[in-house]
Amino acid sequence: MPMDGVVGEVERFEKALAQTRRQISEVQRKVVERMGAKEGDIFEAHLLMLEDRMLVDEVIRLVREQKVNAEYAFHSVAERYHAALSGVDDEYLRERAADMHDLIGRVLDNLLEVKNEFDLHHITEPCILISHDLSPSTTAQLNTKLVLGFATDIGGQTSHTAIMARSLGIPAVVGLKTVSEELDSGDYALVDGYNGTVIINPTDQTLFEYGQLAKIKASLEEKLREIKTQPAVTLDGKIIVLSANIEDQNDVEAVVAHGAEGVGLFRTEFLFINRESLPTEEEQYKVYRDVAAALKPHPVIIRTVDLGGDKFASHLQLAKEMNPFLGWRAIRFCLAQPEMFRAQIRAILRASTAGKVKMMYPMISGLDELKQANALVEKCKTELRSENVSFNEEMKIGAMIEIPSAALIADALAKHVKFFSIGTNDLIQYTLAADRTNERVSHLYEPTHPAIIRLIKTTVDAAHRNSIWAGVCGEIAGDPVLAALLVGMGVDELSAAPTVVAQVKYIIRRLKLSEAQSLAEFALQSESASEIYARCQDLARASAPSLFESKKNG
Repeated sequence: MPMDGVVGEVERFEKALAQTRRQISEVQRKVVERMGAKEGDIFEAHLLMLEDRMLVDEVIRLVREQKVNAEYAFHSVAERYHAALSGVDDEYLRERAADMHDLIGRVLDNLLEVKNEFDLHHITEPCILISHDLSPSTTAQLNTKLVLGFATDIGGQTSHTAIMARSLGIPAVVGLKTVSEELDSGDYALVDGYNGTVIINPTDQTLFEYGQLAKIKASLEEKLREIKTQPAVTLDGKIIVLSANIEDQNDVEAVVAHGAEGVGLFRTEFLFINRESLPTEEEQYKVYRDVAAALKPHPVIIRTVDLGGDKFASHLQLAKEMNPFLGWRAIRFCLAQPEMFRAQIRAILRASTAGKVKMMYPMISGLDELKQANALVEKCKTELRSENVSFNEEMKIGAMIEIPSAALIADALAKHVKFFSIGTNDLIQYTLAADRTNERVSHLYEPTHPAIIRLIKTTVDAAHRNSIWAGVCGEIAGDPVLAALLVGMGVDELSAAPTVVAQVKYIIRRLKLSEAQSLAEFALQSESASEIYARCQDLARASAPSLFESKKNG
């Protein structure tokens, strides 16, 4: 290939990248308008890949050195990246390989000047889509009046395709392995998104049963809407604070829409990752202030940044660790980076005048960490006073209990904070030494393991002995089956994903505190995780049968 041909291929490649960038930005804009900012953020990953200079420069180098066309060079380099992502142990990162595949297809289509490899504009009547895979960008643009559901051979529940389907309200089942080989165009099928099954050529009896389930579900949704503004209170008068967990400021609308009483966990990592530099104090302040003001008078509990483990700030260039979840993360990392930590604390303190702001530290393992963090807060308060910057002098500070050592010394920790928030995801992982994303040991990750039950109870009792409250903000707080168990153990607050708040509220309003306490007493005496869970299921189904009847087979 002559030199002018090489220059032309590089120009074609850069033009295709620019065209792809415009296309994805347009998809992102439509998604934001249709579903909201959080769903639109999914396509930031696509845009970041397009800006990856290592990938782009490697393609250009291949064109120049081997005198190959842009299509061959890009496909060769990008597929290596795709293979590397597909082969990692981490399920979340494997799912990002689907984003990479989506991107590869778009760039190649633009280089070849062909239409999108999976253009669905030809669909003119209601149908179910069956495919080996659906890209996130294709899923985001589905016409929900015509596409009634879909199923794919590959994919997982954390894939962006699955997330898009949930946001659109489209029944979807992913990861069925061979469904595209077993169905032909024109076949009749029923997609059960609740139970993850596709029924081929369903009988009249099956259709009738699912029709009844659809009616039950519609009735339940109406009941959930009716209690949106009502409190989470048991039949015998025990009030539970029911809050929401949020990822960023764009989730505020969902908090209000689902009837949560503020935010029990505001994860602040989004401000620190996927960027070139640390967020400034002012940048953080504006985000925290806006969320607090929008939800006032309800509380907003801001968790200080939990970097490390599975969340990294690329610009910090952290050394790789053998066991990152047991390493330099969360409060340990923040205490070792006092200027970064100081900026966040100051931002949170300043935002405390805009609403009912509270702050909590993640991954506290001992008293020294807690005292060091509190000392830095006092230093920040002194600075702000000297600068005549206003803040709430009485802003409450809490600690997350997510390490067994913290639960076991909860009495000592309680004397230095105003509340506990039990992070059960990590508490279970650290107590049972089981990574739920590792399929070889995920069966050991049991929320109702007797050790977990006792650690939660120990923490709650220590909080109450010291006149502070205790909440749960891990995933079990959003499981209606486990709501009674947590209430019975004396938990004061439950904080869950906004979308499940109404279901948890529904079951709490149909429980008696006495029943929940009896369940907790049984659990604390039991030696079997499965027996505890079965007893929880029995009480949940008896208290709110319609919540479970909308799901066939459980």
